[in-house]
Amino acid sequence: MKTHQNHPHGDRAGHMFRNGANPYFLVVGLAALIWVIVRVLPKPSRAAYPCMRVAMSLASGVLLQLGGVAISLLSLRKAKESLKISNYRLAAVMVIAAVAVPLIFTGDVQRADATFASSLHIADQPIGVAKGIFPGRVVWVHDSSATNINCVPDRYGHGWFLSENSNQTSIDRMVSAGLQTVTGRTSDSAAWDGLFHFHNKNAGKGDIGYQAGEKIFIKINATSSWSGNFNATDLSKVQNSYYGISETSPQVVLSVLRQLVNVAKVSQANILVGDPLRHIYKHCYDLWHPEFPNVHYLDHDGLAGREKVIASQTAVIHYSDRGKVLHTSTGAPTVSDHLYTVFDDAAYLIDIPMLKGHTYAGMTAFAKNHFGSQTRADASHLHNGLVSPPSPDSLRYGYGLYRVQVDLMSHHLLGGKNLVFILDALWATDAELDMPVKWAMPPFNNDWMSSIFCSLDEVAIESVGYDFLRSEFTSARGLATYVQQVGVDDYLHQAADSTTWPRGIMYDPDSTGSPIPSIGVHEHWNNMTEMQYSRNLGTGNGIELVRMPQIVNGIAEPVAAATAYELHPNYPNPFNPSTTISFEIRQAGRVTLKVYDVQGREVAAIVNGTLPAGFHSLAFDGSGLASGMYFYRLVAGSFIQTRKMLLVR
Repeated sequence: MKTHQNHPHGDRAGHMFRNGANPYFLVVGLAALIWVIVRVLPKPSRAAYPCMRVAMSLASGVLLQLGGVAISLLSLRKAKESLKISNYRLAAVMVIAAVAVPLIFTGDVQRADATFASSLHIADQPIGVAKGIFPGRVVWVHDSSATNINCVPDRYGHGWFLSENSNQTSIDRMVSAGLQTVTGRTSDSAAWDGLFHFHNKNAGKGDIGYQAGEKIFIKINATSSWSGNFNATDLSKVQNSYYGISETSPQVVLSVLRQLVNVAKVSQANILVGDPLRHIYKHCYDLWHPEFPNVHYLDHDGLAGREKVIASQTAVIHYSDRGKVLHTSTGAPTVSDHLYTVFDDAAYLIDIPMLKGHTYAGMTAFAKNHFGSQTRADASHLHNGLVSPPSPDSLRYGYGLYRVQVDLMSHHLLGGKNLVFILDALWATDAELDMPVKWAMPPFNNDWMSSIFCSLDEVAIESVGYDFLRSEFTSARGLATYVQQVGVDDYLHQAADSTTWPRGIMYDPDSTGSPIPSIGVHEHWNNMTEMQYSRNLGTGNGIELVRMPQIVNGIAEPVAAATAYELHPNYPNPFNPSTTISFEIRQAGRVTLKVYDVQGREVAAIVNGTLPAGFHSLAFDGSGLASGMYFYRLVAGSFIQTRKMLLVR
């Protein structure tokens, strides 16, 4: 992976990572070693606990250092014995070993080249309270035709972000599918109506839809557009080492603009787009502005026809560590930040980050995207709230530590105003300053990720993104493995469940005097092949990952070779009048898929014949049926599975 240069907004790679340089490391490690002996030896199953995995990591580091010291002492003793018998050559070798071995065990390694071992996680054990019209639902739409497989991401004049490398029709279809499935509606207009009603009801505004005049802010991630990285005359990208950095795809934003204006009927004048701490590049402006000239395009400096953002005097976020962890580069404690007036003015927020790994945070998605929502010159004062801050003496691996992302997710003007969470994973990558990379794991199979995720549960969708990142970016890939750092998902634990909060911390970013409730549900999938969560398996009230079939020219195609027999939940559900039923069969053979009413009477035969092995997705039209509960049953050889669906007219 290329090593990046520093840039003024604080998200920079290439700092030093020192596990042995910290003077407290030995003390903490010895304590961890004692704790492991006391807790794990009597009950070995405790080794799977997250806290024990952290302790064992620290303990193993101390054992390595102690081992290095022991070898050094033995080498010095051997050197002394060799001198007594005039064996000067062996004595010299022993002296060199005595000096070199401790350096090997405790020396520094470059963070930019660091390889972190794959983290271990317990599957399908949800914590927190699931959110959404369908609680805990995360919709994954994958379509390889959305991106150009032959794209060279940083080829100047042909960057990944240009329309020549994206299929706008496919992306529009993906956004539509995500919105309909996350709401359980069968049209885009009904989906938006459902989103507004759900949000307003939960925000205490009543069971109402969008009201004329309400403003909507689309928060993008424009990582690379800092001063000096663009032409200040027209805000076009200059050719440098940052040219191909992954950030929010302009084509996804265009799809959302089309949805808001053409489907939800929101006036262009009430829509704002931008990343307040950054600029809007020419290629983005030239894609959006001709079609939507009356949208407000926000810019940090108000250059080239963009509108300058304004710092708010009233919008404040109060960090829950109260300055104990967060501080500026001069050591001044950070207790609060002002936000921009756009967060005051907007009734709704749509956060569209790019999914990727991150040097300091391990991963970046919705929560980390709000580092650009505060009004200071950069976000470096927030880095100590992450798992791996720039300072070598402040590494914060493990669980139960203050995490600034929780404050950002739960603030009423940030996570609290979010209408729907749309995660851009078309060009996902391993680190915040890297260009897009092709993904090896199925169903991507050495192609771009070409995916979009949608949810009404921020914790759930970030948890799913984390599972994808940690499954792909292991040491075997030869790419950055920041996502494997122990504790990357600590903020998701804490956003979900207050029992995981650090001692002495009460998350209250609005300074109300009351702790925040659960923001959503967190868990890990069963494995990277099946990608099943507790709601998929019917074992718990956690995440439901709805995997949309790949659509090419209107025909559903398998997303991967079937490894088992499985009947998936239909979508949408409830439905009116049609829904889609998907299933996988491992071997070709005779298959029946029939629908029954609550009396057990067959009302429809969707499939009754021979099908090839693989993934299948079929539409079911319930126009001739009455409202109520129905059952659909798949029979393939000796495999039989039944699920419920609800028709609501």
